[in-house]
Amino acid sequence: MQEVLKNKRSWIGHWLMAVAALHTVFAALAFGKVYTGVWQRGLFNSVGGDPLTAAAVWFLLFGAPLALLALAITPLERSGDASTLRRLGGGLLATALLGICLMPASGFWLALPPALVMLRGSSKSS
Repeated sequence: MQEVLKNKRSWIGHWLMAVAALHTVFAALAFGKVYTGVWQRGLFNSVGGDPLTAAAVWFLLFGAPLALLALAITPLERSGDASTLRRLGGGLLATALLGICLMPASGFWLALPPALVMLRGSSKSS
């Protein structure tokens, strides 16, 4: 089974990297004025108690760990490490479902296809 997985095209890492990039671009477009204020305040301790600024900063920063996850998943896909991919898929699915529950009108839906394929144990498409 592992040899079969190695010979197929990997896509999950690339999918998640694209989602991370879209997430970051959307953050810049949606919260540009907020980030300008953070920059003008000198970055250090510039969020303060403003919930909008805090949400905008977290929104922007979430793209980085998602991109790092994508970078880790790509070699796992290529190696055919289905066991590790299943464990990561379970975590990704749990995060996506919680995000969808809390914010149905969000991009968390984009994590469902890779999470479900990872759980199935086959990270590559034909």
